Amino acid sequence: MKLATHVITGIKVAIKILSKERIKKLDMLAKVKREIRILQSFNHPHIVRLYEVIDTPTDIFLVMEYVPGGELFDYIVRKGRLPENEARRFFQQIISGVEYCHKHNIVHRDLKPENLLLDEDNNIKIADFGLANFLMDGDFLSTSCGSPNYAAPEVISGRLYAGPEVDVWSSGVILYALLCGRLPFDDENIPSLFRKIKNGLYRLPSFLSKGARELIPVMLMNDPIKRITIPDIRKDPWFLFNCPPYLSIPWEEYASKHETIQVNPPEFISQLMSGPFKDMKRDEVMAAVTSPSPSPIKVTYELMLDQAMKVERQKQIRNAQTETVEEPISLHHVRNQTDTEINNRAKRWFLGVQSRKDAAVIMIEVCKTISTLGYEWMRETEYRIRCRQIVKLDDHPHMTEMRLQLYKVQEHAYLLDFQKLDGNVCSFMHMCGVVIDQLQKGLSKNAQMVISHTS
Repeated sequence: MKLATHVITGIKVAIKILSKERIKKLDMLAKVKREIRILQSFNHPHIVRLYEVIDTPTDIFLVMEYVPGGELFDYIVRKGRLPENEARRFFQQIISGVEYCHKHNIVHRDLKPENLLLDEDNNIKIADFGLANFLMDGDFLSTSCGSPNYAAPEVISGRLYAGPEVDVWSSGVILYALLCGRLPFDDENIPSLFRKIKNGLYRLPSFLSKGARELIPVMLMNDPIKRITIPDIRKDPWFLFNCPPYLSIPWEEYASKHETIQVNPPEFISQLMSGPFKDMKRDEVMAAVTSPSPSPIKVTYELMLDQAMKVERQKQIRNAQTETVEEPISLHHVRNQTDTEINNRAKRWFLGVQSRKDAAVIMIEVCKTISTLGYEWMRETEYRIRCRQIVKLDDHPHMTEMRLQLYKVQEHAYLLDFQKLDGNVCSFMHMCGVVIDQLQKGLSKNAQMVISHTS
């Protein structure tokens, strides 16, 4: 692997050099072709990008995303068990990337911290698809592959398996390692290690939170039929806590609707035309950028776009991790806090609607209301929605964006809190008034407007 710099953008890339002679000697041609084919088709923020393949008579050069932070394995060895919020952030990124693979009929089959790289912002990049395989409907896999410590019972037993469930098992082992600083199944003696895996012999430390203690066992379920699926992991409260918007739904669904909200690709087209490709017509540049075939123009464009998107996603991660309220408020939670903890908590104002309706009923009504009002919206978690309104004033579009978060304030009572994300205060207050008025009609007399603070 060699480090290089893209001349036009100044962005660092990694060059993987594969000797054709060596590939032939090791009989790895099929494996290499498969990995290239997989990476060429992928575009996910937590999977290593392959920008270009250069084929020469003697070597194959893979121009790849440069990931400078090293392996997650070394990070765990260095840090030991990680704080739960940090472990969850890594886990959310892993699950999003694995889900993307499965949606493209790819099973990784060798998920482990050594194959999870960290970028400059400490975000996960799934790498090494050498053991990955394509999976068609109705197919079963039988190849025993992957690292023993992370391999599912059905894999080491040599039984047929569908594929996605083995990646779920490996992800469960990784989650355990992140939270505990060690592996759930470990033994220098391989037969003994296999017995532990087959029998599901591991211990959940007492320091784990209730949510983690509930999620890990359903991921490490010995029977693959009973093992939790990724769609169900996505619904898990522990997974959803502090989940950034771009990870809260399947990646392609998010990207199709929101990935270009803050970043304007036409700007990059203009930059390309004013710089290195100034002699080309706009239609020619657009054709090269949208073509499935790689070219210097397309590689340059994708590098520029990737960098811009990284900045936007990092903002989302920071916002998700630094929300004022760490978890939905409940009387139980408040009662268990000490006076010091309560006094030290900064006062936070609430503007919203209080209701004694069921939480699910409230959220259904919220979705109905914002749809009726014609707002753009997306579900971040089960009880958190982001919406926005764009209006034209003086022929200029003005956007107001807010987040609606449901909290439990007491037994059978909920508060729907309105939080301004973007836009001026007057527009936000007007938007809140319209939504609250509509919600009060939908939730009948059970709903009342609330303006208060908590400490």
